[in-house]
Amino acid sequence: MAARAAVKFAPQLRELRIHLCQTSAASKGVREFIEQSYVSLKQANPKAPILIRECSGVQPKIWARYAMGEETCVSVADQSAGEVASAVESLVLPK
Repeated sequence: MAARAAVKFAPQLRELRIHLCQTSAASKGVREFIEQSYVSLKQANPKAPILIRECSGVQPKIWARYAMGEETCVSVADQSAGEVASAVESLVLPK
């Protein structure tokens, strides 16, 4: 997602939450994704909340909350920044 344009979120997406550890090797791809893509993602979706939650020892996951309170979670442990970008795209694009 860093090299290409950031995606616009689907209208039914209410919130995107990214959980990661600040130091673990399992969260390395998530940290790289945030460094490379957060700004462009936020610029493409200025009103959408993108929450980044850091906690020591937590397994990296991405949560998407949709209309009517529906939530979807994807584990991104030990994935590269590109794989994390693909996981984000699968959560935020219209289904």
